[in-house]
Amino acid sequence: MTAATLLPELTARAEDVAHTRTPTCPCGASGTLADRPDGTVVRHADTVAKAHAPDADAAGLTRRLALASHLPDVFLPPLGPAPADLHGRLVTFWPYGVPVDPDDPDAAPWEAVGTLLALLHRAPVPESAPVMRGPLKAARAVAGLRAVGAHPAVAPVRAAWATLPGWARAEAPMPQPATLCHGDLHLGQLVRVSGARVPESWRLIDVDDLGAGDPAWDLGRPAAWFACGLLEPQEWGRFLDAYRAAGGPALDAADDPWAVLEVPARALTVQTAARTVTKAVADGRPLDEVDHALVDSCRRIAAVPAELAHESPK
Repeated sequence: MTAATLLPELTARAEDVAHTRTPTCPCGASGTLADRPDGTVVRHADTVAKAHAPDADAAGLTRRLALASHLPDVFLPPLGPAPADLHGRLVTFWPYGVPVDPDDPDAAPWEAVGTLLALLHRAPVPESAPVMRGPLKAARAVAGLRAVGAHPAVAPVRAAWATLPGWARAEAPMPQPATLCHGDLHLGQLVRVSGARVPESWRLIDVDDLGAGDPAWDLGRPAAWFACGLLEPQEWGRFLDAYRAAGGPALDAADDPWAVLEVPARALTVQTAARTVTKAVADGRPLDEVDHALVDSCRRIAAVPAELAHESPK
């Protein structure tokens, strides 16, 4: 199925499901929410349809849907127990939730993020839980640099990657004991929901990387933003305080959170830098200010890995 045919057929499926849920559907807000190589998402009124990555695994995705269904206080629950097939692409359906406003970073719900992660990390881990895919996605992002060629930003990103332990590069099992982890936590993975039986509150979305793993991975991206100067200390503190107040286990034994978060933060810094460099080159544009900040962080990681392993970044 081509991208040109996927979008209209996915839109039609979303409309069908929306009209099944609400026969008097007002057919109001509709359109494409995201259209990337790893997923296409459309909305019809209060229903969302997602076509997952072309290489998505049906069995693994079904187990991840089951996990989300059993954690309705953490995840937006899916509208079905298994993905549907759309000419070879796996499709799932979800209720619509209001995303975080990207133009209003001061409104980011850092307390809600910390609390939801703590609840997820405290949940029982079923034997059937798949492995959290965070390190695998980081490895794929770095592998994507092969398409970039001899760009000057490639060497520092790869040098930083080489300092990481095998588990953070998806080359060895993750540390134990494992907890349930989101695997790709960022502010775009939260939506606000409300309803007759649900007071207005936040939920996590996107189960593609959900599974058993090191809970510190889920805290690694905010930690990386903080270390790169992209997240203010006050917001970082609100996030950590909420996580600890809700009993988040990743920081149980750590007086200094950086002792736990250092490896995931470095790995996610490298992953983000690899993606931004790859995208900038593909778009034919120079690196912007944020891109340079990430690549400079990779240079620091590669230059002083031992010091970063034991010292807070600020």
